[in-house]
Order: sequence, then structure tokens, then C-alpha cells
Amino acid sequence: MKKLLITTLLLFVSLNTMQSQSIARQWNEELLNAIRSDFARPTIHARNLFHTSVAMYDAWALFDTQAETVFLGKTFQGYNFSFNGIATPTDINVARAEMMSYTMYRLLNYRFANSPDSANTLISINTLFSNLGYDATFTSTDYSTNSYAALGNYFAQEIIAFGLQDGSNEQNSYTNQFYSPSNQPLVLELYEDNTAINPNSWQPLAFDVFVDQSGNTYPLDTPSFLSPEWGEVSPFALKSTDLQILNNGFDSYVYNDPGPPDYIQNSNEDGIDDPYKWYFTLVASWSSHLDPNDNTTIDISPGALGNVDLTNYPQTFQEYKAFYDFTNGGDSGTGHALNQSTGLPYVPQLVKRSDYARVLAEFWADGPDSETPPGHWFTIINYVSDHPDTVKQFNGQGPILSDLEWDVKGYLVLGGAMHDAAVDTWGIKGYYDYIRPISAIRYMAGKGQSTDATLPSYDPHGMPLIPGLVELIETGDALAGTGDENVNKIKIKSWKGPDFITDPAVDVAGVDWILGEHWWPYQRPTFVTPPFAGYLSGHSTFSRAAAEVLTLVTGDAFFPGGMGTFDILQNDFLVFEEGPTQSFTLQWATYRDASDQTSLSRIWGGIHPPIDDIRGRIIGDKIGKEAYDLAVQYFDASLSTSENTLENDIVIYPNPVLNQLNIQTSSIKNYTVDIYTINGALVNSSAISNNKSVNVSHLSAGLYLAKFIDPNTKEITIKKLIKK
Repeated sequence: MKKLLITTLLLFVSLNTMQSQSIARQWNEELLNAIRSDFARPTIHARNLFHTSVAMYDAWALFDTQAETVFLGKTFQGYNFSFNGIATPTDINVARAEMMSYTMYRLLNYRFANSPDSANTLISINTLFSNLGYDATFTSTDYSTNSYAALGNYFAQEIIAFGLQDGSNEQNSYTNQFYSPSNQPLVLELYEDNTAINPNSWQPLAFDVFVDQSGNTYPLDTPSFLSPEWGEVSPFALKSTDLQILNNGFDSYVYNDPGPPDYIQNSNEDGIDDPYKWYFTLVASWSSHLDPNDNTTIDISPGALGNVDLTNYPQTFQEYKAFYDFTNGGDSGTGHALNQSTGLPYVPQLVKRSDYARVLAEFWADGPDSETPPGHWFTIINYVSDHPDTVKQFNGQGPILSDLEWDVKGYLVLGGAMHDAAVDTWGIKGYYDYIRPISAIRYMAGKGQSTDATLPSYDPHGMPLIPGLVELIETGDALAGTGDENVNKIKIKSWKGPDFITDPAVDVAGVDWILGEHWWPYQRPTFVTPPFAGYLSGHSTFSRAAAEVLTLVTGDAFFPGGMGTFDILQNDFLVFEEGPTQSFTLQWATYRDASDQTSLSRIWGGIHPPIDDIRGRIIGDKIGKEAYDLAVQYFDASLSTSENTLENDIVIYPNPVLNQLNIQTSSIKNYTVDIYTINGALVNSSAISNNKSVNVSHLSAGLYLAKFIDPNTKEITIKKLIKK
């Protein structure tokens, strides 16, 4: 049942038919379907969502009397999207739809050609294109004939070329170029001693079979770190003044540096006073809430949960301890007194905490059949667009927009924010390379206890002892072993893990005392935890950025009608195990409440400690607002018209060139110039200064891209080069 719900919209089911949706909405739904069938790669799909959002927005803005384009006819992040103009169409709506469809058709076919389910994905893309009445055999890019189809083909070609030099390493299947992990893989099923690792660094996981969050079998049994160098990818609204280039074995491009996470301390007893140990032990504590036989109930209505202000997010360790409820779960949110739409109090909804926590862990995990977190928020903006209470006034002001204008503007802001969140977060992940709970908890448990040096198994890196949660195994304990081989080892009261589930359709693992070295997050055994470092939480950053976007685009912090909902059916939702034991409804008053719930779900799911969460929320808040502010400047054409200074500073000649490429600069500066083939292969790299030349006689005839980089400001510009 869950797969059906997720495939339909994941979060919400739209009642609109395809024919009543804008052309942008139809292509966005096609992209989301393609993402669901691809590998779960949030960075790559955030970029896909951004590039396609720009493609659709520019096709609209090109024919608007006020708005200006982002890519087409502009130099964006150093790449010149040259455009010679086209005649004004007699029917603007027809021209927009044609240009948009050809651009999206070519771009999606290119981006998903190697998807694991590419055959079905490409059939679906072709079916939509054909049903719209367009001809796939028309491939011309010569729009000088005033063909909007040709312009669409040309624009897709330009976006593809931009993507081959934007720092993503798309031309090499996005593989890592410099990063390598410092820890050896953890072989999950062997329960090996894990105490030899660096407890502050990410550890790869080794599987017999790895199945990602989208349900795709991965071609490697030890997945590599996804996108540790993603900070180098060209962003949308991230500011160069917020960028630092740091080095932890390779140059890491880090925007909005949050500073380091908390590293493990050599505790002098009382290990719970070590923030590292407190954060990761809290994850184990919340795991003890996942027992369907636990009848503890909580009110999950917006009247009891949510309404946490950004200014109340913790900064110090003492504030973290006050913000999160270590024992009972949840945060300091006290809910909303009234529904702002109806003026009435929210009706209480009492639910088993175990059902609520398990559902959150799966609902916000985005899998299987996932759009990944950035795509998940596109389903939410689509739900908001479809809601009968939504009035399509941008920022809640001005005229009511057409469905198409509403969609392309909303998608541009959200796509830009999701892309920037990926660039920012994964740059931080790659640099700080921080450990996940699966490794940290097994490491500390293997070391022993850090509370009392007079007790057995004391180690400064051990877990803190907490009666009823973390204890030493004694003789006679059920976990002692036949020869007392486990006596004085650490035991944790926690979710028992996938070893206790044979058939997830009917089995539950439950909660009990387990060997600490056998601890599992609440996930599938073929996935366990995402294949990249924990700090910062992508879910927290994506979700908070998206919440700010939706708040600003709609002009209202609240969901339409004052509450967003999603119905959960008894024993017909959970995938990791059977459940929940009762039907209930997830409810959120505001977009920020939904975002904060996403963050908490990752702790209950055993994926993130609190230190990963809060700093992600704070950065996401900034990213969402900056993406909105920049997008508005495109919408009302208030963006500065000053040309890129580096673009104007450099002149190359002759072009076409035979042997010597001359470079002239208007200022006395040194630059680096890298020359790439149109397919993204680096064929020449030189350091140059004013009035210098580069020998290109060794290059074959064809089209190249010359990428100039100012070593001081890191400003980049791209110039096209033709080799005779």
C-alpha cells in the first residue's frame, strides 16, 4: 500500500487530471516519476530539479514583458548561454508549451538514459511528449527560423553543456575524484569488533546486497560516499562571500561553514557529560520507543506538537539537552493554540508513541519509490497548488496568477533552494566526514562504559551507563552467553533489528535488551544508513529550506486550511516491519512544523544525532530565504544589470583558432584557464596573465569550452572556443 501511495504522490494524492494541469506541472510530474525509478541520489536529483525548473521558467519568462530569464541569453556562474533572439509568437501559450516540452524532453532523455529502469522511464517521457502532440524526430537546433521547437532543442543542448562543466563531474557519472574514507568498511552481518575505527569519521558499510532508498539494487556491495565534492557544483543563490575553500585531504568548497561537530572526548568518568556520547546515546534512547507493545500514547495534533521558533534552536550543549527530550522523545515544541484558518483549537489526536515514531521514520525516509528529499518537497508544493483553499497570489499579494505562472515561479524558487541545500550540505559532509550512529554506537559499546572507573569494562570512549537503557551484562543475564562470554559487555534496550524479522509483512522486531555491538537503526537491513557522512543532515537542510520557500511563495506559514494531513492505515503502511497497530492521521499546521518533524524522524530512525539536525535547520532557513530573494529579482527584472566582471576582463582571439590562443585582460591579474571538450574532458590547463597565449595546436578540430578562474575570488567565466 505504501508503494502505491508514494508512487501516486508520496505525500498527497492529487485529484486533478493531467489535462487540467499546466504544462510545467505535467513535466514536473514526469521528472518526479523518473527520479522514483532512479538511484536514490539526493544531490544529483536536487540538481535535476533545479535545471529543469530553470528550463521551464525561462521558457515562460522569455515571452513575459517584465520577467527576465535565468540561463537563456545570460552568463550564469561563468557559463554564457548565448541567445540571438526569436520572433514574438502569435500565440504565446503555444510557443511556451512547445519550447518547454522540447527542452524538457531532450534534457530528461539525456539525464535518465542510464537510470536502472531507463527503459520504462524513457517510454514514459516519450509517451507524454507524444501525447502533447510533438514530434521526437525533429532535432534541429536552428531557431533562426523562429521555431520554438528548435529553440527548445537548443536550450536543452546548452543546459547539458553547462552541466558538463559545473563541477558535478557528470561526464564521469558523478564519481568522486579525490575523497577516500579514513575507516575500513563495517561488515554489518558479521558483528565484528568495531573499536579500531576513527570514531569521529564516516565509515562505509559492507553488504551482501545493498538496496538504496528507492528500492534499487546497487551495483556495489560497499557503496562509496555519495558526492563528497559537491560543494564545487555551481549554485543558484549561494553567496561567494559565504564560501571557504578548506582542505581535509582535498580542497572542499564549504558554504556557510557551521564549524565542526562534537568529537568524542576521553571522558574522566560521567561519560554522559560528553556531548558526543549524549547525542549518540539519545539516538539509542529514542530507538527504545519503537515497540508496538508499548502503550504509551502522545497527542500528535498541531495543538500539541510543533510551533518551534528558529530563535529557540539550541546553540550550546546545555541548550541541546533542554531542547530534546532524551527519555520520552520529541522536542520543546508546545503546539499551536488555534488553527489560524478556522479560529478553532486543533482537535487532540492520541496515538501510540511507538506507532507515531515508526511511521515518521519510514514516512520521511523517502523510500522505497522515493523522489528523494528534494523531490519529496516538490510533491508538497504540488499538493498546495491543488488545494481548494489555495489562492495563487505570489507571496499572498497582487493578482491571481495563471496555473503556469504559479508553477514555474514556485518551481524555480524551490528548485534553486533544493539545489543550493545539496551544494551546501554535501560540501560540509565531504569536509567534516562525520560518523553515523550505526558506527558510533557499535564503537562505544565495543569499548565498554565511560561512567565509573571502578566498574568493569571502563574506557574513556565507552558508552555512558543509564539504568534501564544502557547497562553492563551480568552473569545470569539472558545475553550473558552459554559460557558467560558476554558478561561485562554493554547491553542497550533498543529496537532489536532486522535479525528478528523474517517477513516484514507480518513480523515486528520489537524492543528488548540487545548487545550494544549489535545495535541497528530502524531501517531495512539492505540499506541501514545512507552512504555518506552524517553531519549535516540533508533532511533537515532540505526541509527547512523548502518550508521557508513555501511560506514565502504562498505568503502564509500555514498549510491551506490551517493544516496539512496524510492518512495512515492500520497494518497497511510500514515497510520495514508490520504496522502500525492503529490508523491515524499525520497533521502539520505549518510548513516549518512538517520540516521539524522530518528532522525528528531521522533521530527516531537511527540516522542522525541532534548535532547533525539543528545546524542543518539553521542553514536551510538561510538558503530558502536567499533562493526566494534572488528568484524575485528575476521575476520583476530587478536583478543588477552589471555584467560579470571576469567576463568583461578577458578577451580571447583568434576564435576560431589554429595554433596559438591569445588571451588579453584589461587588468593586471593572473588566471587559470582549463580547456574542456564539449563532453567535459579536460584537455589543457594553464596559468596565464595579461597578454599571454596558450598553445592549442595539439587539439583536434571542434568545439571546446575555456574555463577561466580568478584564483583570488574564485569567480569563473566560460568562453566557447572553436579549434580549426
